[in-house]
Amino acid sequence: MNVVEDISNESGEHILHLIYCPGCKTHHGFDSRWTFNNDYEKPTFSPSMLVNEHLPKRCHSFITNGQIKFLDDCWHDLKGQTLDLESVEFK
Repeated sequence: MNVVEDISNESGEHILHLIYCPGCKTHHGFDSRWTFNNDYEKPTFSPSMLVNEHLPKRCHSFITNGQIKFLDDCWHDLKGQTLDLESVEFK
């Protein structure tokens, strides 16, 4: 099962790649601002993903070769850890 899901709008235009974040226990979306290696099992997105930049519930990570590396400025318990991305059914 893939760890990346493509999301399209009603006209079929691709708008997001989604991954499941085990730290936030929700999905994070990568749009055209990120580069993607087109590997749906071991994805790499660049640059890093920063969610809730100005809030105390921040999540900051790198997705590289199918792993999520949580940086030390994350709010959750997985900060500083690197984990394999989980396969998740999005639909």
